[in-house]
Amino acid sequence: MKCPFCNHENTRVIDSRPAEDNNSIRRRRVCDECGKRFTTYEKIETIPLIVIKKDNNRETYDRSKIEGGLIRACHKRPVSAQQIALLADEVENEIFSLGEKEISSQMIGELLMNKLKDLDPVAYVRFASVYREFKDVNTFMDELKKLLES
Repeated sequence: MKCPFCNHENTRVIDSRPAEDNNSIRRRRVCDECGKRFTTYEKIETIPLIVIKKDNNRETYDRSKIEGGLIRACHKRPVSAQQIALLADEVENEIFSLGEKEISSQMIGELLMNKLKDLDPVAYVRFASVYREFKDVNTFMDELKKLLES
């Protein structure tokens, strides 16, 4: 592992422990050249996942798209960055636990909406309005009624 400070190639692991999510290992390292410390995370390599979009185009799975959608839906809501990251982790774990090589963007969207509904109802409606492409106020109201009934 190269040192991010001096690019020296010899670094040593001085501490290893499971990360908070228990899905990766946190390693504390020290550079043999400059003596500076830094942290790395080791995660199991998974098979590349392909997302099938609404128009049937295919693209490689990109976690940042999930996080970006969640951040936009939770804008100015009482939802912390940690809660967003945990929700993204939960959805990502569910997706990869399926063991499929391809997944539809609709399935990812539904997983996200189900989790957002419990986290923050306003963020849920924001996400649903974009994801389900609400065409008018009546469609929006129908979704709000469903939310209030549940």
